[in-house]
Amino acid sequence: MKPLNIGVVGCGHISDIYFKNSAIHSTFNIVACADLDDKLAEKKADLYHISNVSVEEMMSRPDIDLIVNLTPPAAHAEVTLNALNHNKHVYSEKPLAVDLEDGRKIIELAEEKNLQVGVAPDTFLGAGIQTCQDLITEGAIGTPTAGSAFLLKLGPESWHENPEFFYQKGGGPLFDMGPYYLTTLVQLLGPIQSVMAIAKTNPAERRILTGSKKGTKLNVETPTHYSGILQFEKGPVVTMTMSFDVPATDTPLIEIYGETGTLKVPDPNTFGGPVFMKKKDDEQWTEVELTHPFSENSRGLGIAEMVDAIQHQTSFKVNGRQALHVLEAMHAFHASSESGKQIQLQSSGMLSTLLETKG
Repeated sequence: MKPLNIGVVGCGHISDIYFKNSAIHSTFNIVACADLDDKLAEKKADLYHISNVSVEEMMSRPDIDLIVNLTPPAAHAEVTLNALNHNKHVYSEKPLAVDLEDGRKIIELAEEKNLQVGVAPDTFLGAGIQTCQDLITEGAIGTPTAGSAFLLKLGPESWHENPEFFYQKGGGPLFDMGPYYLTTLVQLLGPIQSVMAIAKTNPAERRILTGSKKGTKLNVETPTHYSGILQFEKGPVVTMTMSFDVPATDTPLIEIYGETGTLKVPDPNTFGGPVFMKKKDDEQWTEVELTHPFSENSRGLGIAEMVDAIQHQTSFKVNGRQALHVLEAMHAFHASSESGKQIQLQSSGMLSTLLETKG
């Protein structure tokens, strides 16, 4: 079957792993790149032996089938909608969009045009989380009843030379790292039914601590600490905290609690392990052998899965509807914090059907 041609919009740091990993997939070819910074696009084009074009030229090229959107979050919706309007399939970095309404527009337009939208993260397709999924499906810990998910760290101003966008709308610990955690939880436990949460900004003033901007004050436009309770349709209740305010912690990243045991899920921002399990009568944790491939950094695996689905007209796991569900869950954290109420998610039923279809 003829490989699909891909154009990449956005040539920042994350683009390199996509360019490099594309070489291992025979079902698609990256043929062009574009960026508002033309010098950056030119550099990547020379490095990976592809064309450097403008965004509009890329959108208009009839030989490009799919756009990979690696722009900053605030530009995701604009670039994705532009690509869809030019009859291109789209694979986007997370999140699907910043605004929930934009996310809905993307899915509606894609379905209207019979085009596919895929969205990162694709880390859950890797060896670690796929092994966890098998263990849960096989009943290794019994029926899941609860869980916990924690991202507790200091903000990126301590190591990133240009951390401003992490504190703008669409940033913060929830929108930056939440998609990894929420997508993994949805894959393991099914759709989220409701969210009850509190969001805080603490402290309000931050300064860049490294690079040429060291000492520059950051304008914080998003909460920096979120704590929530997620009720899943199938019953489990998960406690989730995302924070840029924690200097040190020993808490696990993700744990799933079943009727007969507990599963330690590996870092959802990686593809590998380790995976640990402890049954209720066990004295010690046991490391579980990974049963699936792709334990290294395999970003772009979701593109390969999506391309295969386009070629064979089948469903795929990095589907935009799952990303819309995750986006709605993140907005529910804000809505619950502002209202003091439990927020019901509208996309739960839709996602249930999708997850059943893909098996």
